[in-house]
Amino acid sequence: MNSSANLVALYTITRREIMRVVRIWSQTLIPPVITMTLYFVIFGKLVGSRIGTIEHGFTYIQYLAPGLVMMSIINNSYANISSSFFGAKFQRSVEEMLVSPMPNWVILLGYVAGSVARGLVVGALVLGVALFFTALHITHPLVMLVSVVLGATIFALAGFVNAIYAKKFDDIALVPTFVLTPLTYLGGVFYSVNMLKEPWQAMSRANPILYMVNTFRYGVIGVSDVDVVTGLVVMIGFVTGLSIIALQLLKRGVGLRS
Repeated sequence: MNSSANLVALYTITRREIMRVVRIWSQTLIPPVITMTLYFVIFGKLVGSRIGTIEHGFTYIQYLAPGLVMMSIINNSYANISSSFFGAKFQRSVEEMLVSPMPNWVILLGYVAGSVARGLVVGALVLGVALFFTALHITHPLVMLVSVVLGATIFALAGFVNAIYAKKFDDIALVPTFVLTPLTYLGGVFYSVNMLKEPWQAMSRANPILYMVNTFRYGVIGVSDVDVVTGLVVMIGFVTGLSIIALQLLKRGVGLRS
């Protein structure tokens, strides 16, 4: 396929994924906003009012808000692509794409772009909710934007890999339950990693979500538990590694060709 045909294919896949999110907006956009609103009410207002300031003069809810936004972004990016691509496997429509002249990178990029779009929309909605509870002044807009795009891309790629290996719908829930949720809660969303004693602090620094959350937090309020450059390098490394793995799995047809 020539470049113009590739662009048409990429646009078609991406548009289909985005329209899928829009078509069932009551299932894809509203539930995460309601969930995060409850987090803000319970942890931000009720618990946060007793904690007071946490770091550099910020209130607990101001410190919490960027973590909740990033958590909603990565959860929804992951959920979107894992369910969508597995559904395509189940319906055997993936096989039609694989035998077409469409390059594998177009298939991967189309699905990832749709999932990143959902993650960013949900993140923007949650950030809007956060502004009802506290005042936030974006200190580094470029860092904030780069970190959300990289974080959403990482978990979109991870969801893609999970969907490739999944044999039934229950399989796509294993990673969120046993991997994603623990890493998220231990990734500095609700607390500063500097509050931990060793060896827990060193173990937390091996958690990739810690770098995503804190890089985004630095972009929003200018505070981070990790070096921002290190955080960006870690995220770029994960995007590169997962992209190579996903493309190799598509090339070999693992779990896709009967």
